Amino acid sequence: MATALYIYYRLDGNIPSIRQTITALMAEIEQQTGIQGRLLQRRDDAQTWMEIYEPVNDSAALSLALHTAQAARPELAALQRHEEWFVEQ
Repeated sequence: MATALYIYYRLDGNIPSIRQTITALMAEIEQQTGIQGRLLQRRDDAQTWMEIYEPVNDSAALSLALHTAQAARPELAALQRHEEWFVEQ
């Protein structure tokens, strides 16, 4: 069963630099897993962002790729990224 991963966080810092880091992370994830993520910004709060990865057929592979990519980018550690997994009803 395919799942969807939503990762949300608040930014505290240089938005252009963080955007560049997240864009590179998402490109790496797509290269490794074939899943093209999307980056959203909260409509009423420019500091709240969300990454969406779907459909995910192998959640373990995506989790491993994300954790590896994040570990290579220490600037992401301060973001307190929250992961939420969803499945279709």
